[in-house]
Amino acid sequence: MDALKAEIANKRKALEDPALAARPNKYVRRGELERLREEKERQEREEKERQKALKAEEERKAAEARAAARARSTTPSRSRSRTPGAPQSPAPADPNAEPGSSFNISNEETIRRLRSKGQPIRLFGESDKERRLRLRALELIEEKDHPRIGGQNDFKKALEDVELKAREKSAAGDKEKESKWKGEDYGGVLDLELVKTDPDKLYPIIYYAIKRTLKEWEQALEEREEHVKRSTQGKLAAATQKQAADYLKPLLKLLRARNLPSDVLARIAEIVHYMQKRQYQRANDAYLRLSIGNAPWPIGVTMVGIHERSAREKISSDQVAHVLNDEVSRKYIQSLKRLLTFAQTKYPPDDATQRMG
Repeated sequence: MDALKAEIANKRKALEDPALAARPNKYVRRGELERLREEKERQEREEKERQKALKAEEERKAAEARAAARARSTTPSRSRSRTPGAPQSPAPADPNAEPGSSFNISNEETIRRLRSKGQPIRLFGESDKERRLRLRALELIEEKDHPRIGGQNDFKKALEDVELKAREKSAAGDKEKESKWKGEDYGGVLDLELVKTDPDKLYPIIYYAIKRTLKEWEQALEEREEHVKRSTQGKLAAATQKQAADYLKPLLKLLRARNLPSDVLARIAEIVHYMQKRQYQRANDAYLRLSIGNAPWPIGVTMVGIHERSAREKISSDQVAHVLNDEVSRKYIQSLKRLLTFAQTKYPPDDATQRMG
């Protein structure tokens, strides 16, 4: 009983004494731990924000001090330049301009140039840098409109004019050659005897035969129905015709200049001759002789040993395949085969044995 009374007395004393009531307990609740952690994080965030605000305030004050120092350093020179009777000196560079800029001029010079051009000295909300950029853009436009002021490369312009005149002269010469050829009739079948008797007469005949076949090919594609043109196969056919016409341009140019090797001219003459006679099998044989040749060594090997052989004369260098010479020749030779394919489709042979495989 006495022990119970002593314990009750201790509890009452603890409640009355705040120091004893604040003693740490052996156990801490989870909610209390969470509250303490959140309080600690809040205090850390407030401390970081306070440090950041102090740093920003220090940087602002330092920037204001630097600006004030620059203003004090430039004010005496400006006041001296504006005194009566003193000679006018060039305006100093703008302190706000970018260092190293190629267009670093003062505000006074910017205003003077804008006024001389009849432009407003400042637009709404425009900074000094934007005003200098606007002035620079106006001056660049004036330089473009007036080449002499801008100092453009006159030699480059003269060179371009010379090249343009050369191209126009070449085109005029080609038209003149075509007009001379048009005075004669080249609509008949090519005579293969001209290969031996008069090769020069073959050039206009071959030229107009190729041009005529290309034109017929283009017209045949244009006469197709609209849904056929828009289909995938129709578009591929049109692209093939356009590509063949582009690949044949170097050959047509050589024909106008009468500058084809004799063996190439003879093979092309055979192709055109048999195509006109609808003997496409023979035309294809001539195409094969033109493209891959009939030499035992088509890549140009003319000596196969150290001793002279009995059949040495059959390995002749003039039988080397022309398709191996360069890319331009390969393209127009393949385009000739495409012309043969079209001609066989439009003008089928009377004899089925003359069809190409």
